[in-house]
Amino acid sequence: MPPDLLNGLDPDQTVKVLPRRLAGPGALDLHMVRPFPFDDGWHLHPADAGMLFASSPCARLWTRFAPEPEKRGKGTWTIGASRVPFGELTWQIVFDATTPVELLHDLHAELLDLYSDQDRLFDGATEPYEGYALLLDRGWNHNVKTNYPQSLLAPDLPGGVHQYANKATGRPEWGGDIWEPDWSAELSASTPTGLVAAFTASLVSTEPVQRAVKDLPVHVRQHLNMATPTAKQPPGYSPAASPATRPGKGRAR
Repeated sequence: MPPDLLNGLDPDQTVKVLPRRLAGPGALDLHMVRPFPFDDGWHLHPADAGMLFASSPCARLWTRFAPEPEKRGKGTWTIGASRVPFGELTWQIVFDATTPVELLHDLHAELLDLYSDQDRLFDGATEPYEGYALLLDRGWNHNVKTNYPQSLLAPDLPGGVHQYANKATGRPEWGGDIWEPDWSAELSASTPTGLVAAFTASLVSTEPVQRAVKDLPVHVRQHLNMATPTAKQPPGYSPAASPATRPGKGRAR
């Protein structure tokens, strides 16, 4: 999508774009990110300085948002799980607050689904490779080097990189330039494969996300595909997304 197609639009006008990983964080709606049933035993704990902390009824699973507006990532989302209430972490996921909100939502929704069968939070039967199989199916390039992390690179580079390491340090992931990513995430090595798979599925989803023109990162606009622009909508408006089309020459996924 040539940048001038966006330059001719009102900055407050909304558009639907792909790929998701390059669309910017979007509007932070905490209820949308964490679809937890707080009226059914989930706890929302009071915290200072804008921090938000929630835990499951069994207190073995928790999620936290810590704003840090002065830092590049603008804060962190952290999900942790322990085999005993508030015990030593068994696994942990950490995201920059600049991660596209749709990716955060899809991961938390899968987390809630796993919680319905709590054994899957720690001893899931899903094979590790299934966490990344969809990326290979979508044409991501798999690079393997001796004594070096394996990497999965998006086919439409530059614009996004996904990397993981088969070691205890976990699996870092990011969107945007490899050296100056727009967002990053790290999933510890014991993270349930079901959560990894849910995240990668959201990462390559073909359902476009809605953004105001002014909120799209300028440095990646040439790598975005745009659906038909929509009129500026009032706060809270969230129409069902439609398949993206390319108005003119652009990069396809």
